[in-house]
Amino acid sequence: MVNVDAGGGDRLALAVVVQYRMATTEQMHLLTAPGVRIEQTRRRLAKLRAEGLVDRITLPQAGRTRVWFPTEYGARIAASWPELRNFAPRLRRGSDPTAVRLAAGHGLTVTETALAFVQDARRRGDVCMPLDWIPEVHHPLGDGEAVIPDGLFYYERRSQNRDGGDGWRLLRAFVEVDRATMGPERLSAKVGAYARLHAYVPVPGGRTPPRRYGAEQQEAAWKRRYPLFPRLLFVLDGTGPEASSTVSRRSTPRPDKRPRPDSCVRFRSWSRRWPICWGTDPRHLCGAPFTTSVSA
Repeated sequence: MVNVDAGGGDRLALAVVVQYRMATTEQMHLLTAPGVRIEQTRRRLAKLRAEGLVDRITLPQAGRTRVWFPTEYGARIAASWPELRNFAPRLRRGSDPTAVRLAAGHGLTVTETALAFVQDARRRGDVCMPLDWIPEVHHPLGDGEAVIPDGLFYYERRSQNRDGGDGWRLLRAFVEVDRATMGPERLSAKVGAYARLHAYVPVPGGRTPPRRYGAEQQEAAWKRRYPLFPRLLFVLDGTGPEASSTVSRRSTPRPDKRPRPDSCVRFRSWSRRWPICWGTDPRHLCGAPFTTSVSA
């Protein structure tokens, strides 16, 4: 193989900006190049901006924080790369400053959530790379409805084999992030959408066939993407105990074993003080289903 990595750091930076839609300079640094000085990340982003691949806005109310986002040109280029090709239709469109400004609160919180998983994996010796977090993956339900989680992430957890050697367990989860913009009832109602996704069997016309026609014998749509239905994690930012307790209370196990949240955690944005039993804890992702609430 030819040992060439010309612009490898630039490629990863652009891929992350395109896939995540937006990120601050600090988030980009911690995601893509935590082992170097942040000045190098700043220079790389400035270079990509000069080439017309990314752009930025400044948030005066957040200490003049710079938020980076892809241009249409940058999105088109990155969408053709193998690591992003499966999501090319969603990635091809760029952003504009107004759209980024209006969506910055939620968008940056979602990016911060992804960063927490990536950093936690690094500390544990597990594997969760920056591009293993995929925002807004579209899952159709028929009749124009869809489930679009804030994030879908893949995580490889280091485990021990029966013979004492190292092994790996592949995990995946849907993540819903709420910044106190929804009441507890609307938030917990999201669980029902995932229950419908779990049961949805596509047929011509986009409708789920009734059971009397043998729908239970057909393959559910999610099985075309995942060997097992992903876990469902809720991240509640800026919400009080009522929201997390309501989601937990309304998501207790049901006789039909429909999907429910496997974790419900609360945290403060930008604080870096994440709960000890944050979602990447192996007990949370591969143990028995549970629902819990943890304060940051």
